[in-house]
Amino acid sequence: MTTEDGMRFAFLMENKTNTTGIVAEHGLSVYIETEGKKILFDAGATDLFAENAKVMGIDLAGVDMAVVSHGHYDHTGGFPLFCTMNDKAPVYIHKNAFRESYILKDGELYGKNDGIRWTEGETEMMKERLVLTDAPLMITDDMAITGTIEPEEGFTPTERFYYRDDDGNVTEDDMSHEQCLVIRRPEGLYIFSGCSHTGVLSALKAGKKLFPGEKVAVLVAGMHLYAASADERRRVVDELVAEAPERVMPVHCTGMDAICELRNALGDRCVTAMAGEHFREHGERDERV
Repeated sequence: MTTEDGMRFAFLMENKTNTTGIVAEHGLSVYIETEGKKILFDAGATDLFAENAKVMGIDLAGVDMAVVSHGHYDHTGGFPLFCTMNDKAPVYIHKNAFRESYILKDGELYGKNDGIRWTEGETEMMKERLVLTDAPLMITDDMAITGTIEPEEGFTPTERFYYRDDDGNVTEDDMSHEQCLVIRRPEGLYIFSGCSHTGVLSALKAGKKLFPGEKVAVLVAGMHLYAASADERRRVVDELVAEAPERVMPVHCTGMDAICELRNALGDRCVTAMAGEHFREHGERDERV
């Protein structure tokens, strides 16, 4: 990565890669440099994001702050290692992100916990680094974390998760711990969304609400459309086209059908980013690294 002023970001982890020496896994991690700040957005499912960072020439010890998009394992698995490699960066995480997360089968919690899988020792080691969020939080005049993203009226999730609440009741997770990172640049807003469990359109609009009147330069988002119906995918694609971001980068849990439909609708304005790739302003691929 370069250190000059401007926007630069790179995918340390994504579900797919086409770069020699880079590994992929079901997860997401993005490294961002802007206006002298170095930011880590999510940390993949395992420590593999850090191995990719080394291959890519990115020094995680120099990161100034980290943001957790939501409390699922495939976005949080690498944070214990990150906090041993970096002794300064605060980690912004929603206060509700620590719920366990399961699917429901025959009225009972089923399968492996899809939530955060840190051990007690890892959580204890990191606790002084964690900054709990809820409402929108302005980091600087040009950088914000949305906090809880309210779903649009009529939104129906494509996948539901459940946990056992403090009273022992099986409860559907409202995914109130999903949050976006929003960065304002002269060319417009950069909105980073991990999975958009409450809807990618809700995430986009929550980001725009923090900076009224600003256009969206780049939307980087896992859109959680892999299990959506064809009608739902088409609705989301049509509304994204109407919102007119300069560039859309569907990643991670979006699903190949939705990625292809976005590409058909947006042409070169839709970029299929992969682990190991670097980008600059306007979401242009950066070969100068």
